Amino acid sequence: MRIFDPHIHMTSRTTDDYQRMADAGVVAVVEPAFWLGQPRTNPGSFADYFDSLLGWEPYRAGLFGIRHHATIALNPKEANDPRCRPVLDLLPRYLDKDGVVAVGEIGYDSMTPEEDDAFTRQLALAVEYDLPALVHTPHRDKARGTQRTLDVVAESGIAPGRVLVDHLNELTVDIVKESGCWMGFSIYPETKMSPPRMVEILLRHGPERMLVNSAADWGHSDPLLTVETARAMLDAGFTEDDVDRVLWRNPVEFYGQSGRLDLSDITEVEPAFEGSSIRRGGS
Repeated sequence: MRIFDPHIHMTSRTTDDYQRMADAGVVAVVEPAFWLGQPRTNPGSFADYFDSLLGWEPYRAGLFGIRHHATIALNPKEANDPRCRPVLDLLPRYLDKDGVVAVGEIGYDSMTPEEDDAFTRQLALAVEYDLPALVHTPHRDKARGTQRTLDVVAESGIAPGRVLVDHLNELTVDIVKESGCWMGFSIYPETKMSPPRMVEILLRHGPERMLVNSAADWGHSDPLLTVETARAMLDAGFTEDDVDRVLWRNPVEFYGQSGRLDLSDITEVEPAFEGSSIRRGGS
């Protein structure tokens, strides 16, 4: 069973995590630029971070046969810091690079005017550079924030099918589905979504335009919760083809719109839920 984690912050993880992921069947990831927990104070720190996402992290992943891509953006939380806003002028240097498959994470944290401006400008960059957009919905007041997100997306002129609205839950999935955007769900050990809740959403809405990720940031998280969700889907009666669609073909289809998704070094993956072997090419 091949697994593509479409939103995971491997900068926060160890090489042991890469090994566990490879052993479990994770063979491709997308790492979005995000807030590192400690406030950054100047654009240079972002440049170093972006360079790491496009250089060091793909190298680390490749040591374990995992293909690594990234999305690049000024995240919503730091869009409120005037010391960080010049990063918006830095982004064009990176959005042309191979390995960048979307603009993201963009969107809302506290829904401030500064976040409005950064969100709008970065959606315009996605259109200009012909890239999809990965959108972060706020953790607080999520329903209102998600509706506001969809309103801004509609005003931007970007095609809904090129937008992934992430961190959804039972309260927000319906309006995003109706919008035509892709729907993303972060599976966490205690907060956000769990594998059983995700299965209930899939039973209700089906697998179309659904992406499941672990996020796996510096907080309490688990990079194998994509695999746990796959197991839960099979236990609930979904077919292996359904699992492959949600955990492989959907992220490939979404990020493939960038024209930069390179999975050529991945040849074949054996079912790995019970610790079976994995075959890969390259790396």
